[in-house]
Amino acid sequence: MKKTILTFGIISGVLSSIFMLSTVPFIDNLGHGNKGALIGYTGMVLSFLLIYFGIRSYRDTTGEGQITFGKGFTIGIAITVISCLFYVVTWEIVYFNFLPHFMDNYNAQVIAKIKSSGASAAQIQTQIDQQNHFMQLYQNPFFNAAMTFIEPFPVGLLMTLISAALLRRKSPTQPAAAPLTA
Repeated sequence: MKKTILTFGIISGVLSSIFMLSTVPFIDNLGHGNKGALIGYTGMVLSFLLIYFGIRSYRDTTGEGQITFGKGFTIGIAITVISCLFYVVTWEIVYFNFLPHFMDNYNAQVIAKIKSSGASAAQIQTQIDQQNHFMQLYQNPFFNAAMTFIEPFPVGLLMTLISAALLRRKSPTQPAAAPLTA
């Protein structure tokens, strides 16, 4: 099981890192809105397809064609965690070394939306203060890593649940024992 998890987790993680690195040069063109999110989450889904293949591989080889939902879930969530760790490490390297103004640009876009929301001045100022506080927290590598981890994790969890449900196969039922006669 460990070999399957490591193999498919590493492949998924490398793919998620490649997808991220391939979009970083275009981050200013994509923006922080729907287009960038659509491309980012599409890359995550594609890399998390390895969860399905990992569970299936285990079922067909080690499990001799059988796997329970629980075992499939365990394998899938482990692949998800490994892939997410690759994603986090890649983002930490990119963010702190190559995108020093990423949060400044993001913060400016969010604040512009807040100001154009039509809310009262007090509400706008409260939201701006919250956003500025978040920006300060994001400079902490541990907070940054935690926020980055929870970005792809729900996608991997969903793929794990779907894959484990689709691939589960119970062992063939044993013939019922004949009733005892007296």
